[in-house]
Amino acid sequence: MCGRYAASRSPEDLVGLFGVQRWEPTETLAPDWNIAPTKNVHAVLERPLKGAAAAEFPPGRPVRQLRALKWGLVPSWSASPDGAAKMINARSETVHEKPSFRQAFAARRCLLPGDGYFEWVTDAAERQLEEQGKKKRSRKQPYFVTPADGSVMAMAGLYEFWRDRTLPGDHPQAWWATCTVLTTEAETTPLAGSTGGPGPRSLSEIHPRMPLVLPPDRWDAWLDPAHSDPDELRALLAPPPAGLMRAYPVPTDVSNVRNNGPELLKELDGPEVGTLF
Repeated sequence: MCGRYAASRSPEDLVGLFGVQRWEPTETLAPDWNIAPTKNVHAVLERPLKGAAAAEFPPGRPVRQLRALKWGLVPSWSASPDGAAKMINARSETVHEKPSFRQAFAARRCLLPGDGYFEWVTDAAERQLEEQGKKKRSRKQPYFVTPADGSVMAMAGLYEFWRDRTLPGDHPQAWWATCTVLTTEAETTPLAGSTGGPGPRSLSEIHPRMPLVLPPDRWDAWLDPAHSDPDELRALLAPPPAGLMRAYPVPTDVSNVRNNGPELLKELDGPEVGTLF
């Protein structure tokens, strides 16, 4: 799954990296090393522009944009946004058939750039105490999973627009723009740099699911709203080549959503919580 991630790239970097044609500086987000559900995140998407901005481009043509979306998808037909925090992930295997996601899958796809994502692993001894009823809640060691080559992690996502009918149409909060991250089965192959020593040897040893990261050669097809054939779209959801990610333990401070800063990504020599592997 993806329940927390980091994104520190500047909008200017993202504009150049993803070939963005339109970016509204008022939607600039500060670097965030501890992104939690319901926060605003940068997303790359393609759709026609409206109003004065549309005059810069051919009429009706989709324009690649960098937008700020709220993480936690609210379907357009939803009666309220109350379930947004539970809609942060969508399983890539079933996204085409689930009522909450299938419309967005067909027409509103995006990329969510990040440095990497966090997952928490329970120490074996702690887990045993919890199972024996001797401990109510086990401590967990956070790991940061990131591209081994330092490149941006482009997670496949969907976005939606939801209208708050309790507000007038011209109210700044009348429309919500929200998103979700697609996930896939975690890799069982060795992590980049894995030596077979202590620590996780694969992503599946950390968590059974992982964000679906799309390589650059799939970005254009994924973002193009003209592509709507479910079978063709599902072909884009094949897992990326294995062995491109690395994982390392980071300070447990990241477990508190109030903490934020580059120090949360500091690589530790070993876990702070027990011996995990």
